[in-house]
Amino acid sequence: MNQTTLNSSQSRVTRFAFILGTITAFGPLSIDLYLPALPSIAKQFRAEMGVAQLTLSVFLIGMMAGQSFYGPLADRFGRKRPMLFGSTLYTLASIGCALSASIGSLILMRLAQAIGGCAAQVIPGSVVRDSFDPKESARMYSMLMLVMGLAPITAPLIGGQLLVFFGWRALFWFLAGFGLLCLTLVTFCLPETLPVERRDTTSLTQTLVVYKRLLSDRRFVGYALTGGCVSAAMFAYIAGSPFVFIDLYGVKPQNYGWIFGVNAFGLIAAAQVNRRLLKHYRGDVILSRMLVVIAVSGIALAIIASSRKFELAGLLPPIFVCVAGAGFIFPNSAAAAMAPYGQVAGRASAMLGTLGLAVGASSGILVGLLQNGTALPMCGVMALCTISALTVFRTMARRPSRQLTSQPS
Repeated sequence: MNQTTLNSSQSRVTRFAFILGTITAFGPLSIDLYLPALPSIAKQFRAEMGVAQLTLSVFLIGMMAGQSFYGPLADRFGRKRPMLFGSTLYTLASIGCALSASIGSLILMRLAQAIGGCAAQVIPGSVVRDSFDPKESARMYSMLMLVMGLAPITAPLIGGQLLVFFGWRALFWFLAGFGLLCLTLVTFCLPETLPVERRDTTSLTQTLVVYKRLLSDRRFVGYALTGGCVSAAMFAYIAGSPFVFIDLYGVKPQNYGWIFGVNAFGLIAAAQVNRRLLKHYRGDVILSRMLVVIAVSGIALAIIASSRKFELAGLLPPIFVCVAGAGFIFPNSAAAAMAPYGQVAGRASAMLGTLGLAVGASSGILVGLLQNGTALPMCGVMALCTISALTVFRTMARRPSRQLTSQPS
């Protein structure tokens, strides 16, 4: 490969990473931006904290349900048109959130926002699968995490400042502006990666057959649930941390983002280390090692929370390891699950996301149901999820060798 071709290839990868990473930030930005405002929203609408947390849980449920809808659309109509529809719906729903007059209407608008935004969770994975081989796909997912990882770092910081100076409604006006930005990127910068001759024309019945095939593939489900259980630990942290940090330990809302941002930075850094490791080691070997690390950290977190002898500083190190460790888990589990399904990448990506969010949404709800005025519900659910991820990987997904076997780059 000559230098001109190499530079062109690198430029293409960088452009894809920027566009797709920005689009994929719909999810984390929509969740993380308003986390510091949850106590304020509960107070304004005179709702219990558990009810206010439903605005998070219903968002996750909407994301989960909508993905099975966008997968077949992306395989039938290409990648751009469903993404344009989703971006438009997300923008309008964000405006609806900003104008909500009750907690009920806010929950409803959050559901619509999720159904629009979940297009950004399905379609970028399909674009990556269209454009790169399995090994390069794993590296590309790691690059996407570098770009989209700016959202969980900056979102709580931005959200905290907007909350202090303009109130919680400003957060959703900000999200409406972000939706408009993504709509512009999709319209003018995202190429169509699924040619007409490769588009799927199967019926609804045949689509259901594909979903049945995916769900009957033990390996696919194993990798999907491995990533899903780690996502569930993340969602338990996301759902519980506003109460634990702000209400329980007295962290100011505008400072909450700094703690959240440090953990998010760990996630990004881990994803980039993973990208380099993939030049030398198999993805399932990296998965196996890191799942043990985060499971041990999850257990330590639950023990620390149950003892009640530690301040916030005692919880932060194991939380950091659990969150950062996800940077090794997500790219490798997604690439391994998607590898055999190039012809139905849209539906495979949708099912991958649906399974992951099904587990994730349940963990957020569980944290709310177990709320007892301590950090134990959040920490205990995180421990349960990390242990489950390791168990599922070892029993359902590919079993790695005992040696850290190298592979050619």
